[in-house]
Amino acid sequence: MSVWTPAAGARPAGNPTGEAQAGPTLAQQLAAFAAHTARHGVPDAVAVSVGQRTLDVLGLCVAAHRLPTSAAALDHVLDQGGHPVATVVGEPTRVSAAQAAFANGVLAHSLDYDDTHLPSVLHPSASVVPAALAAAEHAGVPGEVAVRAIAVGIEVAVRLGMAGYDADLGNSVYFEHGQHATSITGAMGSAVAAAIAYGLDEQGIADVLGLTASMASGVIEANRTGGTVKRLHCGLAAQAGVTAAQLVRRGFTGPPTVLEGRFGFFEAWLHGQFFPEAVTEGLGTDWSVPGIFFKPYPANHFTHTTVDAGRAFAGRGITPEHVATVVVGVAGATVRTIGEPIEVKRAPETGYQAQFSGPYAFAAGLLGGGGLGTSLDDYSDALAQDPARRALMAKVEVVPDARCDEIYPFQFPAVVTLTTTDGEVLVEEVLTNRGGPARPLSDDELATKFRDNVAGRLSPEAADSVRDDVLSLHTATDLAAVLKPLSTFTPGESP
Repeated sequence: MSVWTPAAGARPAGNPTGEAQAGPTLAQQLAAFAAHTARHGVPDAVAVSVGQRTLDVLGLCVAAHRLPTSAAALDHVLDQGGHPVATVVGEPTRVSAAQAAFANGVLAHSLDYDDTHLPSVLHPSASVVPAALAAAEHAGVPGEVAVRAIAVGIEVAVRLGMAGYDADLGNSVYFEHGQHATSITGAMGSAVAAAIAYGLDEQGIADVLGLTASMASGVIEANRTGGTVKRLHCGLAAQAGVTAAQLVRRGFTGPPTVLEGRFGFFEAWLHGQFFPEAVTEGLGTDWSVPGIFFKPYPANHFTHTTVDAGRAFAGRGITPEHVATVVVGVAGATVRTIGEPIEVKRAPETGYQAQFSGPYAFAAGLLGGGGLGTSLDDYSDALAQDPARRALMAKVEVVPDARCDEIYPFQFPAVVTLTTTDGEVLVEEVLTNRGGPARPLSDDELATKFRDNVAGRLSPEAADSVRDDVLSLHTATDLAAVLKPLSTFTPGESP
């Protein structure tokens, strides 16, 4: 594999003003990187990670069929009609590429079980993988092209997300503005992935970014007060990316300064205060893909270390009868998501609301669960409303913690202080996230997660076959054949 390097004239590091600079624009530099990688390939570690992430996404798509919103999204897709060229997980009827990307993107993100990049705090694979697979299947290209498309698409999404990460603020500016960077930058990454799958050249990839910037969106208020709209976000992002690539194939063009221009992407989303070095520094040599965090638990990532703390207390022999009070200390920026409004977080009405609840995370960890510690079955509506869990949650506070602030958002730490009914004060500090580079999931653990997600819908033999084929996606000659076992589920086995 040869290495691409940015062209001369790249905008200097440390210039967050958005002012014009001589030389290639940011979109042109990303397009040059993407076109080079499409021709020459990705490092082996990146290709391996792409296979793992693709398997993770497809397992989540299968598992998400338990949700009524998934059925609604699939009904919507089937109602659109169109050319049958791409596979929807769990649906024997093939649909158009854009609709397949939408459906699978909705499924991939609906369970809040998909991977997370830190410190940008976005979930890149849930949009990029569905977009790339749909476009690649439609184009009839081999698996190696899909692997390259996914790798570049994820990298673009992450870098555009990092352009909005303010180190002084210690948080994503997208998030501070109420925006869902996952769907906003995910649309851009999906577009580049689809462009590679469709064989667009460097100019075409730049144009795809120019179109998609007018299609990217996402408002994150549902994290705080409810609603299921967030489940649509990655589907809409994937659909936008595929649609933009198809329109560029037909002659549409975009502005070369779409990212840094006076009325461009960064002005619209970040009010012009962005960090261009995050887009170009190390592009082509420093890959973000292998370091993205897998989720061991099916809940908002901010809650995971609280689950770990609950599990640790259980390991020390603590039961709910021993608990007088619990204080969950987390980074201040996450309190609004998992601790406010506290009365809602202590009494979630649904399993979906429980996924965003710090008090519920502690209860789930303490009481134990399936999978890798907690499983999808641990976030049911019935358990969210369980009187015993609610009694425990009523004792839990979620507060800002200074030590956690120092670490966030490179990890989502928790310092949990439990006072027993005997007055003893116990503390569990969980300062790194399981599933990230500091505490990676093993191949066996990732396989366990996939098997759990497809259990009851794919036979063990089909699950093993899909796993093997996806992990060797770079050798596949027929993507439709790889995806076909996922289009129908085992009769009579669905939970």
